[in-house]
Amino acid sequence: MRRRRVARRRLLSWIWLLLASFSVAGLVLFMVQHRHHHQQQDPSQLILERDTSTEDVSPPPRLNFTEEVTSASSFARQLGEQMTLAKAYVFIAKEHNNLHLAWELTSKIRSCQLLLSKAAMRGQPISLDEAKPIVTGLSTLIYKAQDVHYDIATTLMTMKSHIQSLEERASAATVQTTLFAQSVAEALPKSLHCLMVKLTSDWLTEQPSRRGLAEENRNSPRLVDNNLYHFCIFTDNVIAASVVVNSTVSNADHPKQLVFHIVTNQVSYKAMQAWFLGNDFKGSAIEIRSLEEFSWLNASYSPVVKQLLDTDSRAYYFGDQTSQETNPEPKVRNPKYLSLLNHLRFYIPEIYPQLEKIVFLDDDVVVQKDLTPLFSLDLHGNVNGAVETCLEAFHRYYKYLNFSNPLISSKFDPQACGWAFGMNVFDLVAWRKANATARYHYWQEQNVERTLWKLGTLPPGLLAFYGLTEPLDRRWHVLGLGYDVNVDNRLIETAAVIHYNGNMKPWLKLAIGRYKPFWLRFLNSSHPYLQDCVTA
Repeated sequence: MRRRRVARRRLLSWIWLLLASFSVAGLVLFMVQHRHHHQQQDPSQLILERDTSTEDVSPPPRLNFTEEVTSASSFARQLGEQMTLAKAYVFIAKEHNNLHLAWELTSKIRSCQLLLSKAAMRGQPISLDEAKPIVTGLSTLIYKAQDVHYDIATTLMTMKSHIQSLEERASAATVQTTLFAQSVAEALPKSLHCLMVKLTSDWLTEQPSRRGLAEENRNSPRLVDNNLYHFCIFTDNVIAASVVVNSTVSNADHPKQLVFHIVTNQVSYKAMQAWFLGNDFKGSAIEIRSLEEFSWLNASYSPVVKQLLDTDSRAYYFGDQTSQETNPEPKVRNPKYLSLLNHLRFYIPEIYPQLEKIVFLDDDVVVQKDLTPLFSLDLHGNVNGAVETCLEAFHRYYKYLNFSNPLISSKFDPQACGWAFGMNVFDLVAWRKANATARYHYWQEQNVERTLWKLGTLPPGLLAFYGLTEPLDRRWHVLGLGYDVNVDNRLIETAAVIHYNGNMKPWLKLAIGRYKPFWLRFLNSSHPYLQDCVTA
């Protein structure tokens, strides 16, 4: 009996010994696995996932570096992400006056940038040997920054503050750039000012016969002959008007059948008369009138005249920049929006009561083909023939008008196609029948507080001619040459009219070089006044 108990105790001892052995083995295995997992999370052993088994077999393939940077498994992608995070911690470290850590992070960032630059230049992916020391060092510093005192809340608040600061700086820079560009675009070039002075002087000293010729032109029966082709231009820029007229007659099959109606302001009137009387435009008829002649165009008749004379409106456009009433948008602060010449296009039937059809041309266009076929186009009873601009989403009605206002949203389709001012054929008979000018007046009166649109003549044009516009083939009118954008050469070559809409006008030094020759081709650069003024 006693021997059985001893044997049973020995058996139990062996069982406990085996259990203990298994437990120790399991504990050791757990610790080994835990250590392996910890090493994977350790910043000094950051995972660099890449199959290196074939690195010694063949050289790495030559890749497009853009593809390499966007590849989720590439070292370039990991370096870029680590560098972005490190830059954030540089700001945070400086905020907490930890300049040594900021310096260490900056040093690693530069090493990272250098490696990325070298890889981009050679066009090959970054290798494991190149990436490992930088990624390891950079990640160690990032973990160090996190462990010091930069918790998530602090990081988010600091980053939000810096993002807001950067956005404000970017916005200020954009506004300043726009204002500078606009100031240059609005300033009268020295050469053009010189030309205006010389031409005005000529007009003041003209022979009576020349002035008599101007009066004869004003009374020519061709000006009201509906069998001829009539064009109107409203501008105070002599050179611009000259290029528009010259390019139109140069491409016309029958120049003597063209009639140009130019309206300018009192300041430019004499210079305009002197220029067009002193140059040959292939026998076309040219009428020069001054805006001040239209006594009927006054504040009691025209809402836009009333608004342009209103002190609040002028303060909105040109008041003190520190004033709350001043609009901060740079584009709004533009003299053309306070120029009645810019709004004169809505009064064409009143200015030319005997005409039935006319083509409106902006002063920043160049004509490249015969425009007389425009007069035989069927507008299907519509008032305005224009090229639509809704190939891009931002040229639809909702871009120009405030559709949060029920007056707009209840009457217009926000997805309706916009169209371009600059080369428009107007059926003046249909215009008078539809009373489109009254529609324009109505919308101007509704917008007295500028709640429907902010600026320009296109928004009220979209409203006044809504449902009254006939789309033209886009080759009649190609826009965008006054912006630093890439306009397809094929579009320019096939266009009847090219338009330098934007600040980079072809008569300015900031004009875009690749587009300027189309305009210079029709400038009478051999004129002695132009030569003198350019070299002055």
